[in-house]
Amino acid sequence: MALSRVLITTEDFNLADEVAALRANDARVGAVCTFTGTVRDRNDGQSVSSMELEHYPGMTEKAIEAMIDEAMARFDILGARVIHRVGLLQPLDQVVMVAVTSAHRGESFKACEFLMDYLKTQAPFWKKEQTPEGSRWVDARVSDDAALAKWGIQATNG
Repeated sequence: MALSRVLITTEDFNLADEVAALRANDARVGAVCTFTGTVRDRNDGQSVSSMELEHYPGMTEKAIEAMIDEAMARFDILGARVIHRVGLLQPLDQVVMVAVTSAHRGESFKACEFLMDYLKTQAPFWKKEQTPEGSRWVDARVSDDAALAKWGIQATNG
């Protein structure tokens, strides 16, 4: 059975296992680039005690699959996998993993960065943080939109 390219889950993931599965039995792979995002205990100068991520099942996976298709078209990569957690998360918890394989490192680096920039602004996730002042919904940052724009894509997050 082929490894799915997208997984949305409440469960934690093991980076080493995910990378091993992505590159398994593919002798063309000469480079693997990964990014793992974790929950910070601060955001915008405020303490964060937890973060809750929500999504629309089916719609989220479809959007991320389209992002991976775009990365495959733009870069000379062999494979990609995105895991994104949802539900209640605590500081230090892993939130997201992007892994990309290619024959050479340059394409993997670019594709991994592209996918992460795309995810930060275009993936349909809603993030709520718990702070000492109560809960707050978190919007995409202007800097995230600028990171996406460097790839020639305008953010459509509203």
